[in-house]
Amino acid sequence: MLDSVLRRLPRPTDPNVLVGFDTNDDAGVYLLSPEMAMVQTVDFFTPIVDDPHTFGQIAAANALSDVYAMGGKPVSALSIVGFPDKGDPEILEQIIRGGLSKMTEAKCSVIGGHSIRNDDIQFGYAVTGVIHPQRVWRNVGARVGDDLLLTKSIGTGVLSTALKKDRVAAEDLDAAIASMKELNRAASEALQEVQEKAGSTQPIHAVTDITGFGLLGHAREMALGNSERGMEGVSLEIEHAAVQYLPGAVEAARGGFLPGGLKNNRDFIGDCVRFAESVTQEHRDLLFDPQTSGGLLIAISPESADAAISALDRHGVSLRRIGKVIPKTNPLLSIR
Repeated sequence: MLDSVLRRLPRPTDPNVLVGFDTNDDAGVYLLSPEMAMVQTVDFFTPIVDDPHTFGQIAAANALSDVYAMGGKPVSALSIVGFPDKGDPEILEQIIRGGLSKMTEAKCSVIGGHSIRNDDIQFGYAVTGVIHPQRVWRNVGARVGDDLLLTKSIGTGVLSTALKKDRVAAEDLDAAIASMKELNRAASEALQEVQEKAGSTQPIHAVTDITGFGLLGHAREMALGNSERGMEGVSLEIEHAAVQYLPGAVEAARGGFLPGGLKNNRDFIGDCVRFAESVTQEHRDLLFDPQTSGGLLIAISPESADAAISALDRHGVSLRRIGKVIPKTNPLLSIR
């Protein structure tokens, strides 16, 4: 519904808007000077874990991720809070403390916020970052022949759903929480090192973080955006066995613990995907699984892929090479 609404709205005409909402990018970018642009994003949601401090940490990491996905440095944030009128103040304090701990880790200053009374707890941030206007990564721009790299494992949606049914092992939940709390800062900094060493060749052609639309939803945007901007049409070919899955995620998907967002993603973009017969149903479901604070999907020139993998490894970032960018096909995404 939101997609159909946004397509009917006028686009910004201000020439200083470097990135708006026309290609569903991770954040907006506004030019401040020839050497500096501002990156802006906002994200908030209801609790997906039981511990309030952990929830605050995850919400903060998730909100910061969009700035890192653009190649930016977060500098300030405003908190967004929805809390029941008769809720326990201790719970609210722990949520906010958890968020502050991650913002402190990111060296991003929380300078205010807004709260409302709400039956459901909601928490997140509007984050502002800075970036050089010539070094912005977008979710479009992938080129035929590029390698596709993916950081982090997927499966947070099905595991969170299994948690609601008390059907997830403690060690599997711990692994999912650790992944969701992990900032994408190290990954972004490693990629920036690769970009700096490459100079004017700019080997990193497209980057996006994997969140609510799942891996395939964000992959679709990466492929579709090229055509919308008049660039070379591309498709993505993904090897499902190369994707990292969180411990217990395959079992949760096989057990039918599928979140509503997964089904919505499948309904919305299913026609854009061709699966090989060898791809099992649980792996098909996981590729549609909505992620919270997921990793980065990167389209990079094959000549620089190994250097990027080495740099990410030095920064302690887990990743896999999961596919290739190919000439445009119908459907846009091929999964084998």
